[in-house]
Amino acid sequence: MKKLNIGCGPNKLKGYLNLDHNPNYHPDILWDLESCPYPCSDNYFDKVYASHVLEHVTDFWTTFREVLRITKVGGIIHIRVPHFSEGMGHNDLTHRWEFGWYTFQQILDNYGFKYGVTNFKIVKQKFNYLSVNHPFINLCMGVVLSLIPKGIYEKGLCWIIPRHEIELWLMKT
Repeated sequence: MKKLNIGCGPNKLKGYLNLDHNPNYHPDILWDLESCPYPCSDNYFDKVYASHVLEHVTDFWTTFREVLRITKVGGIIHIRVPHFSEGMGHNDLTHRWEFGWYTFQQILDNYGFKYGVTNFKIVKQKFNYLSVNHPFINLCMGVVLSLIPKGIYEKGLCWIIPRHEIELWLMKT
């Protein structure tokens, strides 16, 4: 199985090719995600992991198209992005994009055709209340907050009980 971890930073994953622009992290592939095309063949990877990367890129659409290009049909793209209610994200001046529960569904329903990104489907999606390093709190809060419809949550409750991130698994079609 061919796997790629884009924007790995210091979090290199075993069994993955780890790609980052910062040579201090000693990635397997030293590459700036803003520079397209990536040094990868079309339809090459079975799995692409992008944890807290997409909010930093200048051109989301170009980056997302590139991720789709290098992923095999049937391959999984595992994405973690901050939820727009996560307050600390607003302090990071390198964040250029905000994500909500419906962002990727909106891409499929409304914007994907215009930007050439319709060749994926959402396989699974979940909120993480805190970072992935807090599984017990995420489980407890996830159970409680899953009872609230996502639309109601994002229209106001998210400012009272913010979520740290959205985690998605997309399949290239």
